[in-house]
Amino acid sequence: MTSFSRFTALAESLPPTVPFVGPETQERARGAVFAARLGANESGFGPAPSVIAAIAEAAPLSWRYGDPESYDLRQALAAHLGIKLDEIVIGEGVDGLLGLAVRLIVEKGTKVVTSLGGYPTFNYHVVGFGGTLVTVPYRGDHEDLDGLLEAVRRENAAIVYLANPDNPMASWHDAASVTAFARALPETTLLVLDEAYGELAPAGTLPPVADLAGMPNVIRFRTFSKAYGLAGHRVGYCFGTAETMSRFHRVRNHFGMSRIGQAAALAALKDQDWLNSVVARVSAARERIGAIGRANGLEPLPSATNFVALDCGDPVRAKALLDQLVADGIFIRMPGVAPQSRCIRVSVGPDPELDLLERALPEALKRIG
Repeated sequence: MTSFSRFTALAESLPPTVPFVGPETQERARGAVFAARLGANESGFGPAPSVIAAIAEAAPLSWRYGDPESYDLRQALAAHLGIKLDEIVIGEGVDGLLGLAVRLIVEKGTKVVTSLGGYPTFNYHVVGFGGTLVTVPYRGDHEDLDGLLEAVRRENAAIVYLANPDNPMASWHDAASVTAFARALPETTLLVLDEAYGELAPAGTLPPVADLAGMPNVIRFRTFSKAYGLAGHRVGYCFGTAETMSRFHRVRNHFGMSRIGQAAALAALKDQDWLNSVVARVSAARERIGAIGRANGLEPLPSATNFVALDCGDPVRAKALLDQLVADGIFIRMPGVAPQSRCIRVSVGPDPELDLLERALPEALKRIG
């Protein structure tokens, strides 16, 4: 036997796909580690000291599986959000939960609406389950709410994906606009509302929980990976009506969450003082990245996230600049689709890493001409 022959036709039809090439992969290829890790939208400020202490306390029992119900964390989140325990599901980051949501809805040929150039991991899940992506161009570097709604109605789409704040452009819509969009959707269309960067956004960006409560076709996704600094633990959560959320228990990995991850997230949620300090540091770092960009002729786009898109003028120049910075040991990324790909994307980070960016950027620009 030379190969196994019973893979599904769908799996055999798909090309090998990696939504993001990780910095570690790039480091192995270049034979050196990055001096500044400013491309993965992690929190270089790290978790709270109280969280690190909780991780250490939980470590001796890491031989045990985590609670398959994530009961303590769900209970704390329910109190934090003002909702019921059975309205929350915990999962392996937003990425894992997006995969479960798609699995619940998408079959071969199912129409799914999203923005052209939006978060590629969601697209990866849709295609992986045989869905058909219907894309809507951005408008003014924002996801086009009117265009998305029109596509949903035209295609009778089963899902529409909206990231607010947005990745990769860091733009955002106000809460009233998002609420109006959700209420205008057909009841047969599921709104996948990705709020991964919500803690970092201006006041009035996230709709109050009560404004979208009771809508069975709305699921909101959030994470401990960004503002809370726990990307390595892969703890995300989503919430909606109890009946809708109950479907996740039919397909989720019940032992997918580690004990240490649950303990870390619970401690992070309790330490809102640290969260507030990180939000302030992120804001200051965004301002600094913007200033570095302007000093070098690059226009920063307004940001409600922990990264800043710097407008380089055109995609060819942006890619050349990215390559130069990577060669200099500065890990950054860029959007993958025009016209957003005229930008490079720089994650916030501690001052020493931004110092490296500030020194490297003018030299890199000189080299590309």
